[in-house]
Amino acid sequence: MNSESTDRYSIAEEPADIRYRGQTLSVKRGMTVQELMERYPDSEDAQVIAATVNNRVVSLQAKIVRSGEIVPVHVDSRHGVRLYRRHVTMMMYEVLYRLFPGTRIQIGQSISEGYFFKVSGIAVDDAFLAKLSEGMQALVAQRVPFLYSRIPVEEARRIFARTDEDPKRRLLTGWSSSHVSIVSLGDFVDLCTSPVAPHTGFFSRFRLFALEEDAFVLQFPKHSGPDVTWNAGAQPNLYKTHKESIGWSRKLGISHVSELNAAAVTSDVHDVIKVSEGHHEKKISQIADCIAARNGCRLVFIAGPSSAGKTTFAKRLSIQLKVLGIFPRSLSLDNYYVNRVATPLDQNGERDYEALEAIDLPLLNRDLVDILAGKEVLTPVYDFPSGTRASKDRWIPISLGANEVLIIEGIHGLNDALTPDIPPTEKFRIYINAMNPLAIDEHNRLNTSDIRLIRRLVRDRHYRGYSAAETIHSWPSVRRGEANHIFPFQESADVIFDTSLLYEFCVLKIFAERYLMEVPRSDPAYAEAYRLRMFLNMFVTILPGDIPQTSLLREFIGGSSFTY
Repeated sequence: MNSESTDRYSIAEEPADIRYRGQTLSVKRGMTVQELMERYPDSEDAQVIAATVNNRVVSLQAKIVRSGEIVPVHVDSRHGVRLYRRHVTMMMYEVLYRLFPGTRIQIGQSISEGYFFKVSGIAVDDAFLAKLSEGMQALVAQRVPFLYSRIPVEEARRIFARTDEDPKRRLLTGWSSSHVSIVSLGDFVDLCTSPVAPHTGFFSRFRLFALEEDAFVLQFPKHSGPDVTWNAGAQPNLYKTHKESIGWSRKLGISHVSELNAAAVTSDVHDVIKVSEGHHEKKISQIADCIAARNGCRLVFIAGPSSAGKTTFAKRLSIQLKVLGIFPRSLSLDNYYVNRVATPLDQNGERDYEALEAIDLPLLNRDLVDILAGKEVLTPVYDFPSGTRASKDRWIPISLGANEVLIIEGIHGLNDALTPDIPPTEKFRIYINAMNPLAIDEHNRLNTSDIRLIRRLVRDRHYRGYSAAETIHSWPSVRRGEANHIFPFQESADVIFDTSLLYEFCVLKIFAERYLMEVPRSDPAYAEAYRLRMFLNMFVTILPGDIPQTSLLREFIGGSSFTY
């Protein structure tokens, strides 16, 4: 044995130093995370479905090959919730195809704390849902293993050809690696897009309810310590918007990532961009028409989660209103913040700037009542560096003429508690979000929150000086604020607008991949950065040259004709 091979052998035989549950352990390389857990058991292990190893989420069967830190992933953790949804969905597919052979299913977007699905070949009724639920609970009791394997791409293409899954097969046509990861449960085989839990026994909590005769929702629990709560039920207005977006994308011939990629490598992508942008313009024009038709309505509220594109949407809506002879004025809720010292505290004792009580509601309502009465009102200006309201000599006068409306952008715009003194007839409420109708394939969806996170990390890096790691670290707090103050009021909107563009991942990829690669492996944000990088690998790049300067996407990548 030469000296080089001897060195390699000796390094392999050296133990790995592992930080695990507050301990520093010396373990043999090649041991799996599951074996480590069994050697050092903990009372919480029954709820552990994966682990982070050096800030990368892995299956429990992953081998320990280097020193570092291992952190268990619980079902109610940030990473665990995502994995929980993925595994319950796989269980549903396995039972569906086994009990109802010949049926077809297409995954939809997030709704009612779950996903909706369209089914063909069988009616969605109580009997169907009961059998599906019973079959899934039987899988839980049987603790059936999820089986992971990595196989040649051509072998995977043959598997999906036999199961008549063209979107998966076509997606693998341009796969960047010679091998692909797959996961199976019983007879159901799927692309493996995340770490794999050991078995089905972890995933007993879910609900099923019908939307239409060909659609239903698979609902997931809200994890909060030992308590599990559920969303109240269906969201018909949101579902209607989802259906409309899906129907439109199908008319364009792009329902899955493989179809978008096929367009991206041909001149067809130019039409995809133009038609997508034209669709936005038409919908915004229709919303302006709705506002004009609402006699006596002079307050337009725009609300939506972070990076939904509220600023560009408001500017484009203003243009369409002017076309109709209606002239918009703007009012920012940010200027109605109470002084920083009076900001309410959250459960961690930190100032909660997204709480409704962080806004001076009496002053806001008094000003709006006076503005609607025809008075000119001095509206406040908030000085963010000092955290106090600016002196009155800096306040902005606002009044409304006969053909003017006031556009108010802010996260609480859909909540009636924001403006209790304003009659409903005076308010038009718009909810916007990126609800991309595109799916990876029939069984795997694109997360709408991923669209906004990638938009935000590109914008933050371009214009705000924040690294991708900083944006990822702040994201859970942003999401909690959305869950508390925006999503509960979606259904109360007069109009819901989908700000996503079918092609945007292909463009955002150019910027986001580089920024995500800047996240060091030692940073806890690496787990999310790695997941997003693997996700973006599915898309073919599209250069941004053909994107109009008025596009909503320009708010994030730059080159907009609007001033922000």
